[in-house]
Amino acid sequence: YKFNVFYPDLIDRTKTPQFVLEPADTDEFCIIRFKAGPPYEDIAFKIINREWNRSRKHGFRCTFERGVLSLYFNFKSHWYRR
Repeated sequence: YKFNVFYPDLIDRTKTPQFVLEPADTDEFCIIRFKAGPPYEDIAFKIINREWNRSRKHGFRCTFERGVLSLYFNFKSHWYRR
């Protein structure tokens, strides 16, 4: 997944927008909610509930620069061997 959320008019620029994972109606999905504060309301997306690969080498990125919150992540892949 790749999320780029634009916050050009934040009132309190010292607070970084955050994301929170919440349970959804089924175990297969979860809700990712982005919170920034006034004048913005929270936005939420329903995504697949799997473990994230948080390695920068594998594409994880979470930054807030110039009014843009960027969250990129991939899921862990499990390799099976006989």
